[in-house]
Amino acid sequence: MRVKICGITNYEDAKISCDAGVDALGFVTYDKSPRFIKAEEIKKIIKKLPPFVVKAVLFVNTAPEYVNEVMAYTKADIAQIHFDANKEFFKKLNCKYLKVIRAKEKKDIEKFSDEYRIVDAYVPEYGGSGKRVALEWFEGRDNSKIILAGGLTPENVFEAGHYGFYGVDVSSGVESVPGKKDKKKVRRFVEMAKYGIRCG
Repeated sequence: MRVKICGITNYEDAKISCDAGVDALGFVTYDKSPRFIKAEEIKKIIKKLPPFVVKAVLFVNTAPEYVNEVMAYTKADIAQIHFDANKEFFKKLNCKYLKVIRAKEKKDIEKFSDEYRIVDAYVPEYGGSGKRVALEWFEGRDNSKIILAGGLTPENVFEAGHYGFYGVDVSSGVESVPGKKDKKKVRRFVEMAKYGIRCG
C-alpha cells in the first residue's frame, strides 16, 4: 500500500517521513487545526523535499481561487479537498485534486466510485481526530481506488492490508503531540503498511 503522512508542520518531520519511505506528505491549511501551516512555510519545506514524494495540501471550506493560488505558490502536486464541494468548484480548479469522503455510514464509501479518493471517518471537526472507519464496510468490494484515513496507527494499519486499498493516510496516529511526528511511530507505520513487518 502507498503511505501518506498528513499534518506535516516542519521540515524535520517531513525528512523523517521521507527517510522512512513514505509516498506522500500532507500539509494542512485549515487554521483551526493544531497542524495548521502557512503557505509560506509549506513552500519552504517543499523546496527541500525529494522529487519522488507527492506533496499534498489539504483545504477546508475555501474558495477554488484560494486553492489555485496556494497550489501555484507552493508548487505542491495535489489538492486534498476535505469538504463537500459542488461540481462548479472542481471545474474551477487548475490543479490535480483528491476528494475526501467523510463517511457516516456504509453507503457513503460508494461516492465518487470511479475516482481515486480518501475515505475518512465523519467527525464534526476536520482532520486528525483519530476516529476509525468501520473496516467491515469494505468487505467484498473493490477498494483499489480508496485511500483509507481515520484512526490508523502502527498497531492497527496491518489490518487494512487485507482489503486491497490503494493507500493509507495517517496524521495523529504517528504523533508524539499534535503537530509533531514521532520518528519511531512513523517508521513502524510505514513498515507495517507496506511490508507487514515491525522493526526498531
